[in-house]
Amino acid sequence: MGSVAEKARFYLERAAPQLREFEEKEIFNKDEIRSLVTKRSDFEHLVLSPGTKPSDFLSYVQWERSMDRLRAKRCKRLKIRGSNPRPSEARVFGIFERAVMKHPGCIPLWIAYLDFAAEIKATKRWRRVITKAIRMHPRSAILWTMAGRNAAVHGDMERARAYFLRGCRFCTGEVSLWVEYARCEMEWLARIEAKKNGKGVRRGVNPLEAIKATEGTEIEGDHIALEDSDEDDELDGDELILPDPDAGEKKKKPVFDAEATKKLEQSPALSGAIPMAIFDIAKKQPFYAAAACEAFFDMFATFGHVSCQSKITQHVLSAMEETFPKSACTASCFIRQPLIGVDINTPEFPKALRESLARLRKAYAEQTEEKKALAGKIVDWAGKILEIESVDPAIRTVLEATKKGLEAELAAQENKA
Repeated sequence: MGSVAEKARFYLERAAPQLREFEEKEIFNKDEIRSLVTKRSDFEHLVLSPGTKPSDFLSYVQWERSMDRLRAKRCKRLKIRGSNPRPSEARVFGIFERAVMKHPGCIPLWIAYLDFAAEIKATKRWRRVITKAIRMHPRSAILWTMAGRNAAVHGDMERARAYFLRGCRFCTGEVSLWVEYARCEMEWLARIEAKKNGKGVRRGVNPLEAIKATEGTEIEGDHIALEDSDEDDELDGDELILPDPDAGEKKKKPVFDAEATKKLEQSPALSGAIPMAIFDIAKKQPFYAAAACEAFFDMFATFGHVSCQSKITQHVLSAMEETFPKSACTASCFIRQPLIGVDINTPEFPKALRESLARLRKAYAEQTEEKKALAGKIVDWAGKILEIESVDPAIRTVLEATKKGLEAELAAQENKA
């Protein structure tokens, strides 16, 4: 293709059918269409110029999407039927494809591309894009995390684990991917326990039988069987989709057969073995430090409704006390442990808070050499509790006094420095 002007004209001509539709259905008048063409021409010349930046493509995408939202609102207000959003979606996909071809090293561009594909539920396109992105950036923890979590959200834990395991082999220098892998396993445990307890299951039905019967259905946001969406097939003009003559004869493989159910009931995975194994392997990685352990601890602490959560957090805390006994991170986790999973509006909370404050005094006096860092962590922790409006007045008074004392200690140490 020739000059920038010729390339811009080529891409503008591809949008002509939609502009004619706008005029015929009176979605936009002629002056507005002329303005749209001018604005689109400016963007095309901008992104086709030699010095283009990733932000130029993102601005172009944002403008295209805002224009499509305006089209949808006008169609709804004027009660115009038959206006298809697919041409706009295909154009946005085309812009993203050109963007990642022009700037393949820009991870935010890949993430924006994936977010758009996920938003319009273009499942096949999303998988192709994440494959390209990971091949281009195999050491990007955020891309591996997106791939694993997407598979887990659709109920395909086997694929999710494959993504996370491969990503962990590449990303040995940061803890975020390992924490997200453990989080994914904890979410899986929470879903399995919810089904075993009969949540979302009809009364009188055996929960394990209900798990077996949920093939291809959705329970509490968990897709048990993953089915590809064909919504984006029309967007790919270079592919021919042929019908499968045996599609009606194929039977879906059961997700939970009798043997799988028996293994499920006796599996050590339900007692938290997988998250603890992830943490144990993370201990051998270069990023292993007190802060990394605290990241695992904080993540596990958010799953107070999982029965094995206390066992897992104690496992992490024991490793921290053994490896980093004088660290502020270890002391912070030790102090906050009694309150994990305790609702602030229950009678158990004051007793747990009393235990935490006793641990604070002990840790501040004996366990840590990083008193300033520990004081900062506890001040932040107390501040988050005080932000809750339903806190009992007596508890609020105690926490405010504790926070005020630690802040005074921090100010005194800063003045000495």
